[in-house]
Formats: sequence, C-alpha cells, structure tokens
Amino acid sequence: MSTALVTVDIGGTHARFALAEVAADGAITLGEPATLHTKDHASFQTAWEDFAQMQGGSLPAAVSIAIAGPVGGEVIRFTNNPWVIRPLLIPEKLGAARYTVINDFGAVGHAVACAGAEHFVHLAGPEVALPAAGTLSILGPGTGLGVAHIWRSGGGDYRVQATEGGHIDFAPIDSIEDAILARLRQRHRRVSAERVICGPAIVDIYEALANMEGRAIQPLDDRTLWALGTSGEDSLAAAAVDRFCLSLGSFAGDIALAQGASGVVIAGGLGLRIKDTLLQSGFAHRFTAKGRFAELMAALPVKLITHPQPGLFGAAAAFAKEHLS
Repeated sequence: MSTALVTVDIGGTHARFALAEVAADGAITLGEPATLHTKDHASFQTAWEDFAQMQGGSLPAAVSIAIAGPVGGEVIRFTNNPWVIRPLLIPEKLGAARYTVINDFGAVGHAVACAGAEHFVHLAGPEVALPAAGTLSILGPGTGLGVAHIWRSGGGDYRVQATEGGHIDFAPIDSIEDAILARLRQRHRRVSAERVICGPAIVDIYEALANMEGRAIQPLDDRTLWALGTSGEDSLAAAAVDRFCLSLGSFAGDIALAQGASGVVIAGGLGLRIKDTLLQSGFAHRFTAKGRFAELMAALPVKLITHPQPGLFGAAAAFAKEHLS
C-alpha cells in the first residue's frame, strides 16, 4: 500500500510544492512540481492554500517540508525570506496529521542517499561511483550556500546531518580574493563563505573585479551577470564566474577535509545550471589544492546531482524514513 503526501521545498526565492507517493517498497514518485515565489505570498499558509487550489481544493493529510535555515525550536524563521513556520501548528493549520520538517540541505542529503546513479554526473577526482560506505559531503550554492553530510553503513542504512556550514568564515586564497573580502568587509562585520559562494554574490565579485581594474561599475543584477559570464559575452563577467568556481572548489575541499569525506556531491539549482562552466573552470584544481593533503583530495570522487527536484524528492525520502520505515 502506498502513502500519499505533499512535499515542499522552501528556499529564499521559491517555494516548490508537489504531490508524492511512497510505495510499500520505498520507491518514491513525484507529481508535477509547482513553483511559487515567496515574495508573492504573505505566509507559507497562503502559499499552501494556493497549491491546494491548483490540486482541486484538497491535499493529503501528510506533509514533508524542507526549509532553507535551521529547523529546531517552536518557531522557524528563514535565513533568506520573511516567512515563519510553527511546526506544532501544522496539523491544525494544514490539516496534516503526520509531518516532517527538515533543513533543505538535509533533504538534499536524503536525495543523495536514495537517488539512482543516473542522477549524478562526474565533476572531479576519479571517475568511480560514490562510495557505499562512509561520509559524503554535500554542498551547493543557490540563494544561499547549503552544507550537509550523510553517513552510509554500506548495508543500505544511512544517516543525514544538516549543518550551517555555509556560514563559516570566507578564506581567501590569493590577492584577488583578498580584494573581494576587503570590499565585502565595507558592508559586513563578518564575511562568511555564503557572502561569496551563492548566486547573488556574483554581483559583489564582479564589482570587486571592476574596482581592481579602475572600471566604472555597471549596475547589473545577478541573473544578467550569470548570463553574460557563462556565455563569455562579457570578459569581466566571465572572470567573475571563474572566480566563483575557484572559490566553490576551495570551499568544497575544506568541507570534505572537515567532514572526513570519502566523496563529495555538489547540489543546488545554481550548480546544475553552471555544470558545463564548472567542468571547464579551475574548480577541480582548487578542490585538491590542500598542500600536504593534495594526494588525499585527488582520490575523492566529486559528483553533481542532476535530479530535477532533489529538495522535493529528498523531503519525501525523509518523511518515509521517519514515518514509514
């Protein structure tokens, strides 16, 4: 007998909803996702009600919600949007008797643990499958910078640990990154990795590079800069994108060292969109450039998860592990 639920992935910019079915054997089927803009809704409940209307007015009495931010406590506040969720009120407000609330990158961890090999492409290191046992580091840039890790027993069991690793201090490697850090310090008391390694950060990187060259700073938004940079249409934007990829490689290597990883997975919507750029960039070199540990780092497989909705899929998998296993 299968179990029906609503699966939700809420980030800083978008809230994605889908119906899901978990079969008796644990197989997960996702319905067509609906993407709503968080800025267009006063609260999560009004977005939920909009999704219910899209589905004919009624929804299953079970929900799994992946949230971009810490999920402990009676009140959940988002890192990058103004919504508030009170988990104890979910049964009353949403009519969901069973629910799971998980960090968004915790959900991605469940997706990594449960997705098939066809949902991963090779980025760096040896072209082998991700290890079936040990720790996998998972990180990815989007509106913010998510970090998690999973531990796999080798016998099919796994455990997920979400973290706020994206908020560790940014660590410059060269004089250009020193200049990026100096510019960001004019606005922020403390500069975390997320200030440099996330989608909107391309604006700060671009402006720092323009300032280094004495150029007039063009007021371009992040979407425009990503388009100009990945296409190569604008050389300074392309340099900013390459610098982003370098910083992501360094950060991914740091996280792998800190977590004792036997493999690494890059996730997040931005990672998928710039896959080809990452492959051609200095990402792989920066990942392994860890001095005495370069040989160890070169032995780690680094993959990109290509599942179209890892947050929704992973939230459903988290619900299944909590309520159905």
